Amino acid sequence: MGRTDIGPPNYQDMLPDVIKKNYGKWKYHEIQRPGVLKHVSESGDELYTVRVGSPRLVSIDFIRDLCDVADKYCDGYLRFTSRYNVEFLTDKKENVQGIIAEMERLGLPVGGTGNSVSNIVHTQGWIHCHSAATDASGIVKAIMDELYDYFTSMKLPAYVRIAVACCINMCGAVHCSDLAIVGVHTKPPKIDHEKVLAQCEIPTTIQSCPTGAIRRHPDTNIKSVVVREDLCMYCANCYTVCPAMPLADPIGDGVAIYAGGKVSNARKPPMFSRMVVPYLPNNPPRWPEVVDVIKKIVEVYANHAKRYERMGEWIERIGWEKFFKLTDIPFTEHHIDDFTHAVETYRTTTQFKW
Repeated sequence: MGRTDIGPPNYQDMLPDVIKKNYGKWKYHEIQRPGVLKHVSESGDELYTVRVGSPRLVSIDFIRDLCDVADKYCDGYLRFTSRYNVEFLTDKKENVQGIIAEMERLGLPVGGTGNSVSNIVHTQGWIHCHSAATDASGIVKAIMDELYDYFTSMKLPAYVRIAVACCINMCGAVHCSDLAIVGVHTKPPKIDHEKVLAQCEIPTTIQSCPTGAIRRHPDTNIKSVVVREDLCMYCANCYTVCPAMPLADPIGDGVAIYAGGKVSNARKPPMFSRMVVPYLPNNPPRWPEVVDVIKKIVEVYANHAKRYERMGEWIERIGWEKFFKLTDIPFTEHHIDDFTHAVETYRTTTQFKW
């Protein structure tokens, strides 16, 4: 079949030769040290992987530095994982230490394998997204500076996945991470009635609201809309289709923290995360309140969970009451789910776990 420019290229064209040769024939793998993997195939061939943490938003010079290392030690091959780690792939054991030395020179940590905190997956934040209630790369940098030792070591009970989403639309998959930070708006959109008529389709704007909070303006002489604050859930869907309804607010915007989710099907089925802190303020550039809570949860989990026990499994074993007690997080009325169909998530038994 002839080559075209339609659709993505065939990924097999970009695999190292050792992977092409042994595709589907790998016998086992082992973690030789934090950040270094060794895969052994049925033919006896070996593949070494050096995993390195990186920021999500990078410069061209940064990518060129990585490519120079890949050209020098890996025949030009590297890959980015779904959590923005960079992995250098080589079939030569003697190249591993050289790659690690190059990463130290560039100031990049080697780790994120095994029972560790992997790189944080996050959304765009203030730098790009129009509906963001918090930043992404800034808050991730502040958190990972505090959790750095948990990335470069494997001393946690199990691996910990952290995610950041800048608004409740959650394109960062925070609903299924061990720990998650979600940006939240707390004030309804500010409507510029003069611009609504010029920039927005009123029927489309009304239909964009998932809760039906947007209505036509009661004054027929004003071609605009109004928002019922009692129905608004601050999702910013309306702002997506109508730029005259900005939602961002420097005082009202902040973050919520969720815990206990996972995608893995090991031991227990996948789990949804639950809210543990309803609101913390945005205090850039270091977000001290958010960092303190995340660090405290990770440290309590590290000290109390059993080996290979994910955070959600640990919380389920000890009970949410004890989780809040151990982490010193206050339980408030905001933790009680009052959504219409929330009865399906209520604990209806009297057997509480203290």
